[in-house]
Amino acid sequence: MCLGIPALVVTIKDDEAVVDVAGARRRVSAALTEGVKEGDYVIIHAGFIIQKIDTERAEETLKMLRTIGTGP
Repeated sequence: MCLGIPALVVTIKDDEAVVDVAGARRRVSAALTEGVKEGDYVIIHAGFIIQKIDTERAEETLKMLRTIGTGP
């Protein structure tokens, strides 16, 4: 089982994005998901963006993770 934590796309160029996860920035591939742009929330797995999610859902998930003490 894996846990997908929302990441915020900071920059994107071609098929490479820089995302922010709880203040940590990572380079990931955007090759598998079309239409990703700066400011989007996404789910990352194994170095790839696998899904875009809406801001409301991302913020709700991050709030829940903070509440239980496991998130950013």
